[in-house]
Amino acid sequence: MLAGREELGQRSETVRRANLSAIVRALHLRGPLSRSELVATTGLTRSAIRSLVGDLVAGDFVTEEAAVRLGTPGRPSPLVRLVDESAVVLALEIAVDSAAVAVVGLGGRVLWSRRVERPRGHSSLDEIVADLSHLAATARARRPAGETPIGVGVAVAGLVNRATGLVAFAPNLGWVDIPLGDRLAEVLQVGVPVGIANEADLGALAEVRRGAARDARDVLYVHAEVGVGGGLIVDGLPLSGSAGYAGEIGHMPVNPAGRVCHCGSVGCWETEVGEGALLARAGYPVEGGTAAVAAVLADAAAGRPEALLALDHVGRWLGLGLAGLVNILDPSRVVLGGLFSRIYPFVAGTVEAELDRRALAAPRGLVSVVPASLGVDAPLLGAAEMTFEPLLADPVAWLGPRMSLVQLASA
Repeated sequence: MLAGREELGQRSETVRRANLSAIVRALHLRGPLSRSELVATTGLTRSAIRSLVGDLVAGDFVTEEAAVRLGTPGRPSPLVRLVDESAVVLALEIAVDSAAVAVVGLGGRVLWSRRVERPRGHSSLDEIVADLSHLAATARARRPAGETPIGVGVAVAGLVNRATGLVAFAPNLGWVDIPLGDRLAEVLQVGVPVGIANEADLGALAEVRRGAARDARDVLYVHAEVGVGGGLIVDGLPLSGSAGYAGEIGHMPVNPAGRVCHCGSVGCWETEVGEGALLARAGYPVEGGTAAVAAVLADAAAGRPEALLALDHVGRWLGLGLAGLVNILDPSRVVLGGLFSRIYPFVAGTVEAELDRRALAAPRGLVSVVPASLGVDAPLLGAAEMTFEPLLADPVAWLGPRMSLVQLASA
């Protein structure tokens, strides 16, 4: 924990940058805090908080509001609040059936967003880049003139090399080795970094920071639409693998006698629990999309046997797969997103029963399974969180143009 004093060999400017980062990160993740709460959260002294908050106020990153009375002796502590429009990011999402955009301000407030349906056959790189470019232009037209995002974050349903922005494999989009990052940077022409990441990884980040797993440090986020993906948080940090490909749990082989998957293998988990499996068993076209899923849920609510049996099938296979993952990963929280959050009321009992039956008693006793609280927008909001990370790590990089770096470096 940062304590406001220099480590051996560190310059005062380095420490001050780290302390500013601690304050901005706390405000971004927890919302408005009093100076006293910042002292408790960051471990910094009151005098350090006063000085650093003054820098942030001068840089128009925060405001200080009327003192908050905490019911304790002494002078009330002013409330420190981020100015959400002092830095904004542009978040984009590519799903199989839709595309989405959001302008998100510092502190996580969504300033403007839109989601549009997208035909499944409309999946070439040129088509999707054109769709995202149009959404980005629409978003920027709805915002104040001259506002420039500090970065662009993109969530995509596929295996992504974050370092290169290459989508190595997105079977449900029909993509192999697609240079999405380079193409978007070329077309968007915003002059800021463009980051690409897997949608489930970003959904996990969003749910941990702002959703159903805010109090958990070891989390498995399972996202489903046409395909199934997973995002892993271990001891508070994302587990992404050597190239960012970790979490492709939808392609765990679970049924040797099962169906052929879009990835080319046989019996992958998503062939039993994905959207297509649910729709086929309920008697709807496999390509029916979100409208057909809504119809299945309406049928189930009305007691239609085919819909209930289809949901029971998905629930049993979902529980079976989760039991194996719980045994391997030992998470404290499993968050079900996308399709799974929508069907959760109908399958919760079945999933819990399968976990009780198949998971080892010790990890089973520690884990809870909950629906995502951010709904279908979790990957989109996670893209925003990813894009804010450089600012949170070093606010001085953005404060510098507004203030004298000499002032920032002064103790």
